[in-house]
Formats: sequence, structure tokens, C-alpha cells
Amino acid sequence: MSATTRQLVFHVHTPTSLLGLATGATAPVVPLAALAHGASLTLAALVVAAGGLGVLIADLPAGRLVSQVGEQRSMVIGAVVGLVGAALCVVDASLLTLTAGVTSLGLAQAVWGLARQSYLTAAVDPARRARAISAMAGMHRLGFFVGPFAGAAVLTTASGMVGVFVIQLVAVGVAGVLMSTMADAEIRTRGTPPAPIWATARRHRAPLMRLGPGAFALGSLRATRMVLLPLWAERVGMDASTTALLFGVAGAADVVLSYPSGVALDRWGRRGMAILSTALFGASLLAMPLVHTPTALWFVALGMGVGNGLTNGLVMTVGADISPADARPQFLSLWRLLHDGGVAGAPGAVGVIAGVAGLPPAAVAMGVVGLVGAGFFGRNLAPGRFSPDARPPSHLSAEEPPATGILDRCEPSSSESVKPA
Repeated sequence: MSATTRQLVFHVHTPTSLLGLATGATAPVVPLAALAHGASLTLAALVVAAGGLGVLIADLPAGRLVSQVGEQRSMVIGAVVGLVGAALCVVDASLLTLTAGVTSLGLAQAVWGLARQSYLTAAVDPARRARAISAMAGMHRLGFFVGPFAGAAVLTTASGMVGVFVIQLVAVGVAGVLMSTMADAEIRTRGTPPAPIWATARRHRAPLMRLGPGAFALGSLRATRMVLLPLWAERVGMDASTTALLFGVAGAADVVLSYPSGVALDRWGRRGMAILSTALFGASLLAMPLVHTPTALWFVALGMGVGNGLTNGLVMTVGADISPADARPQFLSLWRLLHDGGVAGAPGAVGVIAGVAGLPPAAVAMGVVGLVGAGFFGRNLAPGRFSPDARPPSHLSAEEPPATGILDRCEPSSSESVKPA
């Protein structure tokens, strides 16, 4: 099937913005709720990390689920799990209850994310795929940007933190209904067992190994930004309100660039945008040791914000391009695990390096990761615009089946040609 704009707005973009709103509203509240239960700062951080852990745990099972029951039923299951998690946060009876709720929401997020990506890959014309995916990612960022303001308004009322968790419950419920009412993008053949996850990994290891490090690096950069900026703001003497404003302006750059980045990915190709955005991100981190004043930090933060905005939809679009039609959910679950692994591992890596050598070496190390990721994208993404009808791959080894995708399905631009791997 080919999804209409109305279907995308109703079943994908609107619920995505609601989920972003729920996440943004509760992001500053979850650690405060943990502290209110007597948790230490370290334990409160672990409660926050439980959401990311839930996503990692569910990435691969989500691929299996979507391949077996389809996108629509997976959305229903995700909605049930998400509502249970949101309800546990509202109850907030103990630290254990709160942690269980945050983890459940992470599990649901993995299912929702994979099902939506699989749906868009199959239901949207490849010529406008990046725009559709970037619009979805941009709606999540818009919701996340607005969420803290909604949460702050509720915190001033008598309901306090419970009221913020109620916002999350309502947003998750409405988003779950909207996503659960969409039709599957493809009709699955009954009686045909889906390919196992690890069999898919072996069969399509070439694109995963060539482009996976780029996805991992980009996930690491995004997480590093959220850790290093507030620490560096404190280092140069910024107060809390100015730091919040810094994040707000950088977040606005993310939102503003969301859809234009998708247009650029479709019109100018994935390779150029991947190199530009990832290199800009990495270079901004490499410049951080030179930052000694709040003014300089503003320039670096804006550089990261622009770099992050230009990456909007990039990982999901590349994953959609290289995913095999006969094992799409399984492949996408592996692809998302690579990116999410970077998101989950980077804060710990930054903490270890900073603890041993200080913040400047941590920034430099992660900046190098960004440049390495840009190198992987530049080496393995074919130049030009994506074309699903281009010639089959000729540079993969004869003993492994071709994993067609963006590695080969590109139309050369006037100044570039598809290069062999």
C-alpha cells in the first residue's frame, strides 16, 4: 500500500509528537521523583537510564514481533505496555514502581519505533522516504521541545509531579490509539515463518558492518551532547537558567532543520548529508577543549545543534534504504540496536574518560568517534540520489547473497559516480 499524507499525519506524525511531548515533560521530573523516594544521585541516574535499558532490551524482540504479527498489532501491544508503564509512574508508590514504569515505557518505545519505521519504509515512495521519516523525527523533537514547558506549567499547580506523569499517561494513551488504528503496510503470507534475527544478521552482514559503525557513532554523538554540554556549562560558570536557555536554543535548531534535512536527503543524497552532519558534530566536540567562556560555548552548542538537526532522520532513512524486503523488521531491529547501543554506551564512556583524564580528553575522544563515523559513511554510502530500481550490487562477494540497498541503489549525480566498496 502507499500511505496518503492524511494517513501519515493521523497515524504517524501526530502520535509521534505526543510521545515526544510525554518524554520531554517527564525528562526533568523522573530524577526528581527518584530523589523524593530517597534515592542517591547515582541511583536516580540509574532510574533515568532504565528507559534506555528498556529500549535496548526490546530492540531485537521488537523485530521478531513485527515480523510475526505486523505493524498494527505490534502497535497495540506497545500501547498496552506503554500504558502500564505510564500508569506505574502516576502511581509512583515506590522507587521500584517508578523504575518499572520507566523501563516499561522504554520497552514500548522500542516496539513503536520499529513498527513506525517498518511502516514508513513499505508505505512511502522511496523518492520521498527521507522527508517522511525526517518529518516523523522532527515531530518527536518538536514534542520533546514543548514538553518541558508543559511540565513546568503543571509543576506550579497543586498536582505537582503526579500531574506531569498524568500528562504522560494521557499522551501515551492517545498516541497508542492513533497508532493502533493504522493498517499494515504489507500483506503478510500466512504460514510463512519469519526469518530468525541472527540468520538475518549473517545474511546481511555486509551493509551492517559497513554502515553500522556510522549509526553507532551518530548515536554516541547525540548522547554525548546531552552529557557534555551541561558539564561544560558548569565548567565555564554558566548558571542553571542560562544552561537551560542554551539547551532550548540548540533544541530549536533541531526542530527548524528537521524537515529541510529530509528534503536534502532526498534531493542531494544520503552520503553528502551524512558526511557533513556527522563531521560537523565531531568537529564541534573537538573544539570544546578550546572553550573557556560562555560565549564560546554558545557557538559550539549551536554547531552541535545544527549538526544534530542535519542528522534528523538520517539513521532511519539509511536503515530503510538498505533493509531487505523479505526480512525488513528483523534487519531494522539490528540496525536500531547499533544506533541505540551508541546512545546507551556513550554517557558511560564519557564518564570513565572524564574520571581518568578530565572533560577535555573525553570531548576529544568522542569528537574522534564522530569523524570516524563520517569516514564510514563517506566510504560506504554511494553518492547521488537514492534509487530503488538501480542495478544490482556487483561488489559483494560471490558466496554471500547480495544485500541490496543504499550501498548500490543510487543514481550518480553529474559530478559523482557510484564507487565500489
